[in-house]
Amino acid sequence: MSIAESLLQPLHKAHREVRQLVENRTLYESHGLDLAIYDTYEEAERVQLDADQVLYCAMLSGKKVLHGEYGYDAAFLPNESFVMSPGDKVFIDFPEASAAMPTTCLTLSFSPARIIEARDKLARQHADIQLNSWCNISDHHLHITHSSATQHLLLRIAEAFMMGDHDRDLVLNFGADELLSRMARQYGHQALMQLAEQDPEQNALTAVLSYIDNKLHHAIEVEDLCKVACMSRSKLYQQFAALAGCSPMEYIQQQRLHRAKQLLEQGQSVTQAFLSAGFVNAAHFSRRFQQHFGVTPKQYAINAAHKHI
Repeated sequence: MSIAESLLQPLHKAHREVRQLVENRTLYESHGLDLAIYDTYEEAERVQLDADQVLYCAMLSGKKVLHGEYGYDAAFLPNESFVMSPGDKVFIDFPEASAAMPTTCLTLSFSPARIIEARDKLARQHADIQLNSWCNISDHHLHITHSSATQHLLLRIAEAFMMGDHDRDLVLNFGADELLSRMARQYGHQALMQLAEQDPEQNALTAVLSYIDNKLHHAIEVEDLCKVACMSRSKLYQQFAALAGCSPMEYIQQQRLHRAKQLLEQGQSVTQAFLSAGFVNAAHFSRRFQQHFGVTPKQYAINAAHKHI
């Protein structure tokens, strides 16, 4: 028996409930991370996979064929990684999957905040390391062969969760940090950061921020933001807090205050500024403005006018 086969034995022995034969998903959550194991037990074609966060995919056994944007087609095999940005989608073929030899893939979802945290930690600990450049196979897909050490790490993470290891949360938390460090070394520092900085149409949370910015002068409800992000209320609050450090409604208040401040600087009256920024109560606006900027809106407008004289 080869080393690779011996490492895969616990993976095949672990019980995972079979609810469907194609891309049967078993999800594990810990430390704000989603780890999923996908098993496919029969041949299939053009199965769609979407990413709403940075999604790291690694083949554990079997073979897939990936079809992406701009004519991208490639086999996906063990010891290979495929990284998707928020908003990306691919279509997958399973040419060899069977009940006796299922195709198995591991995915880890990373929030932009988690990537930034890992980047900062890597910069502090390894300031002298020269990171590689981004190694694309195409302009839009990051798909490379990773080292055997990375494959062992992925199998260790998967085994800890599937075999019910008591330390599985720690294994995932530290394993995710190690994996991000390996990604930064292999893919490149800038590549990793670009995955966390997508356009509004690609990233659910960035789309929410863009929606807020465009609708500040209107009433904004949390339910509206949930629809934009395609998230539940609890998931939106959790991920928004990780990204912005506050709740969505507090963020809206902060943005409205800054918008009002800009309008006062442009010469608008206090009444015009607070209405244009989306506030409906003058007393509430004045109180929040003074708390945030240390001066009343009226006094700020006077100071701003004097600066332009």
